[in-house]
Amino acid sequence: MCNRPRLPVRTLRLRGLALTAVAALTIPLVPAVAQAGVPTSPAPAPRTSAAVPDDDGRLRSGTIFPVPPDDFYDPPADLGDGADGEVIRTREQATGLSARTWMVMYHSTNATGQDIPVTGRVLVPHRAWRGEGPRPIVTVAPGTRGVGDDCAPSRWLDYERPLVEPFLLQGYAVVITDYEGLGTPGVHTYMVGRSQGRVVLDMVRAATNLPAAGLDPGGKVAVVGYSQGGGAAVWAAELWREHAPELDVVGVAAGGVPADLTAVSERLNGGVGFGFMLLAAFGYDAAYPELDLRSYLNERGRRLYEREQDACVDTALAYALQDIDVYADQDPRYTEAWQARFTENRAGANPPDAPLFLYHGLFDEIVPPGQAVALREEYCAAGADVRWRWHLGEHVTTMVTAAPSVVSFVDRRFRDRPFRPTC
Repeated sequence: MCNRPRLPVRTLRLRGLALTAVAALTIPLVPAVAQAGVPTSPAPAPRTSAAVPDDDGRLRSGTIFPVPPDDFYDPPADLGDGADGEVIRTREQATGLSARTWMVMYHSTNATGQDIPVTGRVLVPHRAWRGEGPRPIVTVAPGTRGVGDDCAPSRWLDYERPLVEPFLLQGYAVVITDYEGLGTPGVHTYMVGRSQGRVVLDMVRAATNLPAAGLDPGGKVAVVGYSQGGGAAVWAAELWREHAPELDVVGVAAGGVPADLTAVSERLNGGVGFGFMLLAAFGYDAAYPELDLRSYLNERGRRLYEREQDACVDTALAYALQDIDVYADQDPRYTEAWQARFTENRAGANPPDAPLFLYHGLFDEIVPPGQAVALREEYCAAGADVRWRWHLGEHVTTMVTAAPSVVSFVDRRFRDRPFRPTC
């Protein structure tokens, strides 16, 4: 018999509660997208990506939901010299949503200026747009899925579906990026704003470069996102004039925004969201190789580093209440190199030139409200048009309760209704 160490009952209970919570909140939102494009006969064997114990009793990375293989996500050996938003490949798929849907792979630029392939979805509703001008586009920045390929939003849980369906019913096109490294090669550069903002904008360009979608590049654009997606939406707003000035961005709705990674990490370390701090460490290490995360880790940390490079959010939740000191000989967060990269990706330095709707949960246990308020105040002091709203909830419930306000904000922006800032 193997003499495998047993986990404490308390740890097992916490892990079970975490997995149960994420399943209860998200399984009802699983779309048909996860199976789109998969041959019906013969059916491929699912990847063994379920979270199972490894040889030291931890949960192995992956997802509790099986993900079938799909070579769509494998980029060609030679990407060519495509401009940002240029389509590399596309595939129409059936999703069960009230829209024609395409998967696309497109060119974008990462945080260090390199051309990268990114995947995402384009949804064009069957319902006609009855407003003025071309059909508008909402680019939805997804919330946290994880850092591994199996975690790509187009392959797994669709947290944003409560937003997507109302947008489609209004006649808007919806585009949703998978971000850098989700589905495509490499570890996802989780929480690296300068990458996330660009791919969110380039997803719009890709949609307008897809002839079958029939989307006019001159149409109005809104950017929305929550949590990781809120950070990505804010970065898209800050980078818009520099990166994609031809887009007509008329509004940005961002909630639960992790604007300052140092402040966010201080809340996460030792808290229920420690696994998200772990994912961010992997993301920054992937984006900026000179950070060399592994060099800071002890033996236990190096085992975790090797094991969780493809972790999805369900596995991250299993690390609740843990601390960086358990895994590292030195905390990398406060070193000069890491602080420099955190500063580069701290939102607030470039106030958006578009109406901005910011919202946050009063009892958010994952993303500290204080640093979100600091972002609001920084934008307001710089003269940005900001509307702020508190929600009586914690992190997950705020995403749900704020959805009607986000839909209303986008509709008003697309129909040129007055915007009233609260600065």
